[in-house]
Amino acid sequence: MINYKTYLCNVGKTIFVLLFLVSAVSVSAQRTSAHATVEPAEILIGEHALVTLRVIAPEGTSILFPEYENELIPGIEVLGMLPPDTTIENSVMTINFHYVITSFDSTLYYVPFMPISDGKDTIFSNSFGFKVDSPELTERTLTEIERINTGQTSTLDFEQLEINDLKPIHKAPFVWTDWLWILWIFLGVLLLAAILGGLFYLYLRKKNKGYFFTPPIVIPPHVLAIREIDKLKAEKVWQQGREKEFYTKLTDILRIYMSERYGVNALEMTSGEIMNEIEKLAETDSVCENLKQILSTSDLVKFAKYKPYIDENDLSLMNAYFFVNQTREADPIEKEKKEEEEN
Repeated sequence: MINYKTYLCNVGKTIFVLLFLVSAVSVSAQRTSAHATVEPAEILIGEHALVTLRVIAPEGTSILFPEYENELIPGIEVLGMLPPDTTIENSVMTINFHYVITSFDSTLYYVPFMPISDGKDTIFSNSFGFKVDSPELTERTLTEIERINTGQTSTLDFEQLEINDLKPIHKAPFVWTDWLWILWIFLGVLLLAAILGGLFYLYLRKKNKGYFFTPPIVIPPHVLAIREIDKLKAEKVWQQGREKEFYTKLTDILRIYMSERYGVNALEMTSGEIMNEIEKLAETDSVCENLKQILSTSDLVKFAKYKPYIDENDLSLMNAYFFVNQTREADPIEKEKKEEEEN
């Protein structure tokens, strides 16, 4: 028969032990710990090794690492201390601090601990060993050293000791990529010479011709107008019963010509307004008469559905030629001759 009291008592003890262990583990996890390692653990005289001091502590703990000015322990020299690296995970901070060490005595060293401080207590790391070996000597070298130690010789035979003198400095092999800067300098000089040559050419061009770049050819307004009238004449649209189209194109040609020749906004003016402007600018009455015939006939065709005779169409075309030729701007040579005659 099961004794329930005894059973419940044992269960209670077990639960108490488990709670105690969990509490102990939790307390241990909150404490600061330090662990030291060396890599490699064995070196030759004068080689370097790296001692890593790893500290695990609660997040936010201020850790004070030991600083070694000369030696870790007698015989192990500290060449430098590297910046620590820190990682934090689940409120637990891990810090790795590195020391670069070396030694010039061949022996097996024992480092008992490395101390740190967390602001409350001093924590000691584990101990570790560090071995320093001498380079292997040939039998001939060992024999020669023995002769020196026993006083059999008073001079050093470097050949017997197999100690070689310092070798001269060798030049690095020639590599084309090392000389690319010369190519870039050469290309830069060529580019600068091309720019200076271009500027000098433009200077000479300006000096000789009066301009740097060839100016665009400006066609006089009367030449453009005559070309358009010739084109309209070749189409002969008035002979196809399209008088309205013929007069619209003809007056547009003359309006554009007057806009460019006199600087008036003829494209937006009525026929009467155009005649008022031309009467102020024209030198002869025939100019106004020729233009008046074209504009009046055009208005009748476009607005009064007037059907002009064939002779009237030919007359309008001829008067357009007369108007342009009579009002065109004189050529520079003709203008100079005219000014000389007037003077």
